[in-house]
Amino acid sequence: MCEPFLRKVCQRTRSGLTSGADTVGHMPPRLDMFKNRQRANSFGSQADAYDAYRPRYPDVMIDDLLAGGGRSILDVGAGTGIASQQFVERGATVLALEPDPRMAAVARRKGIEVEIDTFERWPSHGRTFDLVTFAASFHWVDSSVALPKIREILRPGGRLALMWNRLAPTGAIRAELNSIYAGYWDVGTADPNSGSTEVVAALTAGGYDVATHQYPQTRQYSREQWIDFAFTHSNYLTLSAERAAELRARLWELIGPEGVSVYGNSLAIVATHIAQTQ
Repeated sequence: MCEPFLRKVCQRTRSGLTSGADTVGHMPPRLDMFKNRQRANSFGSQADAYDAYRPRYPDVMIDDLLAGGGRSILDVGAGTGIASQQFVERGATVLALEPDPRMAAVARRKGIEVEIDTFERWPSHGRTFDLVTFAASFHWVDSSVALPKIREILRPGGRLALMWNRLAPTGAIRAELNSIYAGYWDVGTADPNSGSTEVVAALTAGGYDVATHQYPQTRQYSREQWIDFAFTHSNYLTLSAERAAELRARLWELIGPEGVSVYGNSLAIVATHIAQTQ
């Protein structure tokens, strides 16, 4: 059910019914993204930039997830520990799991406990958790392997939380940016709701009771901030050095000193396995 401690937009899904959550941008991505290992493994080359320029999650989202009870968290695909740190700052006990040693090193500098492994290979050694989180990382694991494993490591009443920040430029510049991007990759015309719909469908098929929660936000980025943020994403990071430099120059010329106004929301898909609630 939609838990009362989650205070923003909430929609419930069960028994294969999908939510009507409005997706801004194209997050979450397709669940087959994990097969592209070049992109999956690209972040470590820019670990410090990733930590500096990726936005944090809204305080209310973090507070709401912790208000559900339980303070023992496994943060999977923790990257540089962005979400892990936000939980730790609120008194939670967090174990971060991250496959890239370069990303893990940044998290460890923050005092976060990190184990280096993929979730699919990682041995739990009987450990269980109140909350398992994937902050912008669920699309990098094989959900057919991950969902049964998550069920095994959740304590009774424990929850799974999948989190994404979904931000997109506003106004005419959005189409102008897409026109540039079309020269580097397929910008796509897919329904922007398709990612969350696919995730919810996978969860319900796996026996989870699912609720989606949205936390609206707007931001203003300078030209430098937007470009630095953009180049922490895998489709940018996997460009050749020549193509990346060319794209940076074109974005710099387009955006200008006025910067980029951004709108969107942060999405939390929160799931409890039905067998644990009966």
